[in-house]
Amino acid sequence: MKKYTGNPVSPGIALGKAFVYLDNNTSEVPRYSIQKNQLDSEWSRYLSANDKAIEELTALNVQAKRNMGKENADIFDAHLMMLEDTEFQGQIKERLETSLQNIEWVIKELSHEMSAMLMASQDAYLQERAVDVVDVLHRVMNKLLSVQKGALANLSEDVILVCRELLPSDALTMNKARVKAIVMDMGGATSHTAILARAFEIPALVGLSSVSKEINTGDTLIVNGVSGELIVNPEKSVQIKMEHERKHYYRRLGELRKLHNLPAETRDGYRVSLKANIQTPEEAEAVLRAGCEGIGLYRSEFLFLAAGRPSDEEEQFKAYSHVLKIMGDLPVTLRTADVGGDKLLPELQLSDERNPILGWRAIRVSLSQAEIFKTQLRAMLRASMFGNLRIMFPMISGIEELEQALAVLEEAKSELHKQGKAFAEAVPVGTMIEIPSAALTADILAEKSNFFSIGTNDLVQYTIAVDRGNEKVSYLAQPFHPAILRSLKQIIDAAHAKSITAAMCGEMAGNASFTALLLGLGLDEFSMNALAIPRIKWVIRNVTQESCGRLAKNALRCTSYRDVGRLVEDWTLSELGITNYDAI
Repeated sequence: MKKYTGNPVSPGIALGKAFVYLDNNTSEVPRYSIQKNQLDSEWSRYLSANDKAIEELTALNVQAKRNMGKENADIFDAHLMMLEDTEFQGQIKERLETSLQNIEWVIKELSHEMSAMLMASQDAYLQERAVDVVDVLHRVMNKLLSVQKGALANLSEDVILVCRELLPSDALTMNKARVKAIVMDMGGATSHTAILARAFEIPALVGLSSVSKEINTGDTLIVNGVSGELIVNPEKSVQIKMEHERKHYYRRLGELRKLHNLPAETRDGYRVSLKANIQTPEEAEAVLRAGCEGIGLYRSEFLFLAAGRPSDEEEQFKAYSHVLKIMGDLPVTLRTADVGGDKLLPELQLSDERNPILGWRAIRVSLSQAEIFKTQLRAMLRASMFGNLRIMFPMISGIEELEQALAVLEEAKSELHKQGKAFAEAVPVGTMIEIPSAALTADILAEKSNFFSIGTNDLVQYTIAVDRGNEKVSYLAQPFHPAILRSLKQIIDAAHAKSITAAMCGEMAGNASFTALLLGLGLDEFSMNALAIPRIKWVIRNVTQESCGRLAKNALRCTSYRDVGRLVEDWTLSELGITNYDAI
């Protein structure tokens, strides 16, 4: 029996037999030199293969929209855009003419270089787009080599799929009724395969390094998509115990799902709003199924990072309006691009800073790139005609930056008026509070904001001066720190004094350990990963605002994060009768 720990990206528990899937269809790629007089025929071979790949993707797109929901088909839309991109085709042609190598080898080299460049980024989202590049170029390669893909669509028995990485197209076309769980060496929470696994409600673990080489087809596996645990060939007693946990998990999940249409309201009538955070358009339909009341954070970086350049106005308009149409009357908060820091954008040359986390990032980049910023704001404003849009500015450090951003927004509106393009005139505009200077001047920022959204990930990092990615000091990143609690209290009170909403879109919002404390501090809106919504709603519906208020007052008197932690633990046992929120 062996145990591994991975990154759980889709919850659930599964027991079954392993099916090791290694896609080696394009491992043997021929390489040979060509003459200049052969360039035209080689390019024609590429164009023919590219057309066939587009035709295949288009057919899969139609199938996905019909059978799997439009959000899944959007992944194919992105792949089609890449194949049809004339700039991308120009790169391939230039390489062909420069290298004088056969087109298969040119594509293999380009696939390797592009995926390596993306994987080298410090930004997780950018890393996870590498598999999309591989998926698209392998599809063209298969057409050039006349390779037929298969296997996963024809599974005839229940399996736990084990692979190095699973291409999005494989995830979409596999026999989902037979795949009980997915285990991958590579990948992260925002990869398209992880998004699809959540949409299909298939437990999934990623980031297991080389497990696909250590597991054999037919091995018995236990996959825990909640804890991240993978057990290979477990003993009988372990199987019996895990089967009991599996049944308990799905029974509890069924109970939580009964809360879907019930309000997030405490026992004494204090109501809050639960919303979802999303990164890509294809997540929109999935969050509706989670029972959310809107999207509290729609990260727009994917339109800048995925292509390595800012998308044009039409591309952005289509992406934003797509989500707004799906959400209908429910509010959607679109955050302007938060690039820079650990989200590098090569075109803007952001990678040469000595301390990028404290440097040129987020609203600072936007304000210094006025035309790119206005392009995004125009696209957002135009999309406002299709739903309930709110715009939010990230990393505001003071009133000067907020006023500058609002001025650019007015310029964008003026340009749309001149162009005769429609948009909603009264789009609410909010400020993201994630820097200590913003927290300390929240009363000033509230004067010119329609709402606040607290980004606790950065607020904790900047307030305590701790790099979350540095293992030597990450233990200091404690949301229960008295400085954090006092900042939250000050921000929320400043919002309420000006009669605006105080929301939270950082990790604290989706962690049940903090829910009662945040209720007691007066938070109006929680925005989180959609999968966390049922658990947070259960906590809210089983407490009283009065009791949470007393908890918050006592926590604000504590002098250390350890004292706050013990206070919350004792309160949880007394009020909810549990010692661990994982029991929910």
